[in-house]
Amino acid sequence: MSTPLAPAPAPSLRIGPITMDAPVVLAPMAGITNTAFRRLCREYGAGLYVSEMITTRALVERNDATLRLIRHHESETPRSIQLYGVDPETTEAAVRILVEENRADHIDLNFGCPVPKVTRKGGGAALPWKLGLFREIVTRAARAADHIPLTVKMRKGIDEGHLTYLDAGRIAEDAGVAAVALHARTAAEFYSGTADWDAIAKLKRAVTGIPVLGNGDIWAAEDAQRMMAVTGCDGVVVGRGCLGRPWLFGDLARALGGPAGVHRPPVDATLGFVADAFRRHAELLVEFFEDEGRGCRDMRKHVAWYFKGYPVGGETRAALATVSSLAEIDVLLATLDLAAPYPGAAAEGQRGRAGTPKRPALPDRWLDSRELDAAESSAMADAELDHSGG
Repeated sequence: MSTPLAPAPAPSLRIGPITMDAPVVLAPMAGITNTAFRRLCREYGAGLYVSEMITTRALVERNDATLRLIRHHESETPRSIQLYGVDPETTEAAVRILVEENRADHIDLNFGCPVPKVTRKGGGAALPWKLGLFREIVTRAARAADHIPLTVKMRKGIDEGHLTYLDAGRIAEDAGVAAVALHARTAAEFYSGTADWDAIAKLKRAVTGIPVLGNGDIWAAEDAQRMMAVTGCDGVVVGRGCLGRPWLFGDLARALGGPAGVHRPPVDATLGFVADAFRRHAELLVEFFEDEGRGCRDMRKHVAWYFKGYPVGGETRAALATVSSLAEIDVLLATLDLAAPYPGAAAEGQRGRAGTPKRPALPDRWLDSRELDAAESSAMADAELDHSGG
C-alpha cells in the first residue's frame, strides 16, 4: 500500500450537535452500506457511517424490507440514515418517522443519483434544477428533523450546461441544513473521468455558514488530505474507494490527525489480513440477514474488490464468487498464500464501475424552466425507485 503520510492536524468536524471523531463520512451505496459493512468499517476506523439509501415513500408505507434497512446494531453510534424523495410532503413525513421513533441521530437527503430510471422521472441529480421543489423538500425536511441534524448530498448538476450545485448549496444553507456534500461530477459524467475538485472549492466559498464536504476520487488517505488542502472543504465523503478495503477508514483517521487516529495502528495488508477482513465481512452479513446462505451469496460481489491485485487464481476467485456457506469460504481461504505481501499499485486506484459519460435521461422539456409545472409534478410519481448513488 502507499506510503503513509504523517498525520496532519485537522479541525474537528461538527454536524449539528454531532462532533465527529474524524472528518470522514461513508457514502451510501445500494447493496453495500448495510449494517454489516458499516460495522466492519467502524471496526477499522472512525467517522460517520451512512445507511443505504431509503426511499421516503417506502418508509412512510412501512415496507418490511425498508424497515429492516433502517435498523442499526447497538454498536452503531451515531446512527445515520440517508433518505431519497421527490415529494415534499412524503419526505417530511419520512423524516418525522425517523425523529419521532428515535431511529436516527443524523439524516441525509440524496440529490445525487445519476441513474437514468431516476433522472428520467425528475428525481436524483435532476431534481435541484427545479429550484422551488428543491427548496420546499429541503425546508420541510429540515423543519421536521427538529434537533436531528439534516444534511444534503448532491452533484454538480445535470451536465456542464446545467449546473445546480451553487444554487442548491445556498438554498440548503438558508433552509437550515447542518452540512452539504458535493460529489464533484455531473449526472452526465456518471462516475467517469476525474472529479472536479475546483467545484468543491467554489461551493466552499459560496456556502460559509455550515460545513462543506467533498466527494469524488478518494482512493487513498493521501487523496483525502489533498482534497481538503486544495479545496478547503471541511471533510470528505468516501464511496467506491472503500470497496473491498474497509480499513481505508483507519488510514483516513491516521492521515487526518486528531485523537481518532492515535489508536489506529498502520495496516500491513498481507493476503492473510485481507482474507481475515473478507471472512469477518461475510460473518457480519450472515448475522445481518439472519441467514447463512443469503449472507454468503451477498458476499460474492465483494470478491473482486477485496482481492484486487493479490495472487488469487481465477479458479479460486470463481469459487469464492459462488459460495453459499461460511465453511466453504474457510476452505477456499485456507488454500491461499496468506503470507503474500501487499501488492502495491496493483491493489490501489479506482474501484467499482466508472461507466461512461452519457446524455442524462430527463422528463420531456425538463430544462425549459427551473420551476415545476403540474404535468411534471404528476410525472414524478414513479421517481422513487430503489436506486442509490451520487
